[in-house]
Amino acid sequence: MGLGQRADEIFDVVNEFDEVVGREKRGEVHRLGLRHRAVHVLVFNSRGEVFLQKRSMKKDTFPGVWDSSSSGHLDSGEDYDSCAVRELWEEIGLKLDNAPARLFKISACLETGEEFVWVYHCEAEGPFNLHPDEIEEGRWFAPQAVNRWLAERPQDFARAFLLIWSKAAPTLAKGAE
Repeated sequence: MGLGQRADEIFDVVNEFDEVVGREKRGEVHRLGLRHRAVHVLVFNSRGEVFLQKRSMKKDTFPGVWDSSSSGHLDSGEDYDSCAVRELWEEIGLKLDNAPARLFKISACLETGEEFVWVYHCEAEGPFNLHPDEIEEGRWFAPQAVNRWLAERPQDFARAFLLIWSKAAPTLAKGAE
C-alpha cells in the first residue's frame, strides 16, 4: 500500500468516529490493531471490466493475493481524496487531476484490518505502469468472472477486497443498467 512501505511511516490513529486521536508508526498501528485510514480504488475500462492487482510477495499484509485496482494507507495529515489520487499514480501509473468518484465508506472492522476505507471508482483504459514492489501482476476481469472466482476461491483475495466487492458489485451493476 503505497510506495516505500516502511514500518516507520506515520499514520493518523483514529477513534470509532474516524476522528484523529493520535499518530503512530505503521508497524505499531498494525501490530496493535489500531484504527487508521485507507482507500481502495476500482478502475473499470469502457467494456465494464475491472482491473485487479495481484499483490507483491513483498507486501507486509496479504502478499500474493488479488486486490482492488489500487489501495493504500493515508499518510498522517492526508485526506482520503488526495490519497486516492496518489495511490493510483504510485501503484499503477494512472495520473488523475481530481479525485475519482466516491462509491461508499466502510467503517473500521476486522475485515479491513481496523481501517476506515473510502472506496472509489473511475474509468481508464490502461495500459498501466505497475510498481513492482507493490504489484506482481494486474489484469482486466469481467465483474461476473470476479463474482464466480470469489465464490469458488475466496482465499485468492485480500480480506478487505471480499467486503469491498460485496458492497460495490450491486452498486456498480445498478449503474450499468
